[in-house]
Amino acid sequence: MHSHSWIASVVALNAITSAHAISASLPTHFELHTGDMMPSIALGLYMSQPSEAAEAVKIALETGYRHFDTAWVYGNEEAVGRAIRDTNVPRSEIWITTKLWNSFHDPANVEIGLNESLVNLGVDYVDLFLMHWPVAEKQGARGEPVTDRELSENPYPTWRAMERLVESGKVRNIGVCNFSIKRLEKLLFQPLKIRPVVNQVEIHFWHPQPEMIAWGKNNGIVIQAWGPFAGSTAKSWVERTLSVPEIKAVAEELGITPAQVTLSWHIQRGTVVLPKSVNSSRIVENYQVVRLPDLLFETIEQAAQSHPPIRTFDPSRYWGLDVFGEGGYTKRRDEL
Repeated sequence: MHSHSWIASVVALNAITSAHAISASLPTHFELHTGDMMPSIALGLYMSQPSEAAEAVKIALETGYRHFDTAWVYGNEEAVGRAIRDTNVPRSEIWITTKLWNSFHDPANVEIGLNESLVNLGVDYVDLFLMHWPVAEKQGARGEPVTDRELSENPYPTWRAMERLVESGKVRNIGVCNFSIKRLEKLLFQPLKIRPVVNQVEIHFWHPQPEMIAWGKNNGIVIQAWGPFAGSTAKSWVERTLSVPEIKAVAEELGITPAQVTLSWHIQRGTVVLPKSVNSSRIVENYQVVRLPDLLFETIEQAAQSHPPIRTFDPSRYWGLDVFGEGGYTKRRDEL
């Protein structure tokens, strides 16, 4: 089933649809329920060293990227902000996302956390401010960070403090990361003034999360895919993803790269995608996405859902809290 002749026959059977689909473009932006338009591709900056991050942002801006995803805990906000200020692209055309770290979840500390990010970035507002994890931390008896179980299980007080940041003008939109559907529904049950616009979660070929994407569409919450190549914890997963027979065959048929096929599939599913790279050629490559012919898109979608989902990063053990509510702690990649 993975032969090139099989792919060719699929294209032949769908020739008219394919020709139209390739000429059509993928959405460059997704509309949030606030009316703001968020670019569908962001440069992810997880684990990018400051010197690398600054150059990566510069190259990305020259390539056409207008969306940058960083976080307080990444330690590169200052470099990202400097690169953005050094460009001729107006701030109003750039979408900056940063995130509230676990240690700032106490409602009294939420604005402190944001202010540190604003100072680091050198901006007076961010376009999107996300709760990085559904895990709150507080100081232990010796000053060490310990999980605050009560605030982790009920993040509504933290969310209320985030709502006030929108009212202050320091934040345009607020959302969450790494929330399960159950956690989202529990938060939405509260009397929110502002609903989350985004849930940023691990999504890739090995962990496609179709239920999360469908839930987001049904509830007006845009889903962002971090780790779109599954490489956030190990480069071997990137190689594994880009070597998937269906992805390779579609790439050859369309004359694009496996990485471009993968990112195109993500956006075509309706998710904002956050590819991370500090390599100039890959930054350019990752920005060149196309709409996949319907049958080829479905080929990849079906292949992604044909195996048990594999979550490559689960910090539940570290925090002593079942982050994803999957009946315990899912196996790490090195236990598979």
